[in-house]
Parts: sequence; C-alpha cells; structure tokens
Amino acid sequence: MKVLIVEDEPAAVKRLRKLLAGTDSEIEVVAELPSIAACVEWFAAHPAPDLALFDVQLADGESFEVFKRVEVACPVIFTTAYDAYALQAFKVNAIDYLLKPINANELAASIARVQRMGLVRDHGALVARGNEADPRPAAYVKRFLIRYGDHFRVVEPDGIAYIHSLMKSTFLRTHEGRDLPLEESLDKLERQLDPQKFIRLNRQLIVHLHSIKELLAYSKSRVKVILDPPYGEDAIVSSERSAAFKRWLAGE
Repeated sequence: MKVLIVEDEPAAVKRLRKLLAGTDSEIEVVAELPSIAACVEWFAAHPAPDLALFDVQLADGESFEVFKRVEVACPVIFTTAYDAYALQAFKVNAIDYLLKPINANELAASIARVQRMGLVRDHGALVARGNEADPRPAAYVKRFLIRYGDHFRVVEPDGIAYIHSLMKSTFLRTHEGRDLPLEESLDKLERQLDPQKFIRLNRQLIVHLHSIKELLAYSKSRVKVILDPPYGEDAIVSSERSAAFKRWLAGE
C-alpha cells in the first residue's frame, strides 16, 4: 500500500511513519509534503497513491485548498489537533478524521476501511508509456472488493464482462450476468482499467475484450457489439470512437 503524508511538523511525520510501519510492514510512504504548493505540484506529476494522510494546518494555509486546485483521486484521512474542521473534511470525501495525538488502533481501523473500499492497485505492474501526458495511472486496478448488502465479493478484472451506467449509478456485470454496484464513475474507471483488455464503447459502457461475442455493421461507420452476457440495450460504438475501436480489436 502506497501512502502519502501531508504534514509540516517533522515530529508528526516521524510518528505517522512509525504508526504506519506498525500497522502494516508493507506500507510504503511515497512522499512527505509540508505545504499546499508542494501538494498541488506532487499530485499534478504523480499517479494517485492508495491513501493520503492530510494535516489541516500546513505551512502555507489550510490543506482544504489543495482539493480546490487539483484532483485528489485517492482516499483521504485527516490527522489534526483541531476538531473544528470535521465538517469540511467530510465535504471533500474524507474517509476519516483523526485527532492528534493519533491513536494507533484508530489509524489501523481507518486503513482497514480504505482497504475494504474496493480499489487495490497493482503497483508492481507498471505500464511503459512514451506519452508522459497520458492521464492513466502507472498502475491499473488489480481487483475490486465490492459490498452489496451484508455481503462482500472480490472480482478480478478478467472476471468482468463489462461495466455500465444505469440511472446515474455504475454497475459491474460478471460473466455469470450478475450486476454488482460500484461507487466510481465510468470516467474514473476508464483510467484505472488496463486498455489492453478494456475499452469504452460509448458514454454508458466499458467492455472487456473477452465479452465481445459478435460485431455487426451499423449505420454509417458505427458498429453494433453483441455481448456475452447480453447487454439489455444495443451496444453501439459511436462513429467518433469506431476507428479507435477497430484498431484496439486488431491489437494496435
């Protein structure tokens, strides 16, 4: 698990490192950032970590400013000496809000909650890319841990037939034809999935190569894709995506 520490007090950084090591020996601290400016620069240049620990009061202001300037595409736990910022913290989708001095058991429980959320990246499988401006992360999702009701299920990418949106919600459909809920949007998931295996057909659908059963010519340059398991509506590749879709099928 790769963790980012946003904290301007060296003693607090040292303690967080010690607590993280005691929680899980395989946790890697990828960076220690003392300011808003350093955070904005770091997030713009690096793939998102698995977790970020944010103090509220930084050297150049309150860390909430970071979320206004750059996308923080990872779970966040706030660690602070003040309880007055809790509401603001949860407005930026914080997973937890821990008061200093940080309790080891509370931090461990928060990290366990992050690990149960569902996105576990395989940082060992780094993708070689010549285009540094590519917005995709250097590590794609290794597996999903999905909760539905009182049940959990682990689904690996090859167990996904396709991911589709329905009534502003996102669902993963397994090869058995079961829909499981996901919290992230198709736009975010598209960047987190291996493009050698998955492709976005249209605004509502991302498909795995192995779920494509048949292709049919559709009006003009569009393509109709027959999926297995069946997709309720016609899976149509739009004309602007058609050429890229054909190149992807050819392995280019």
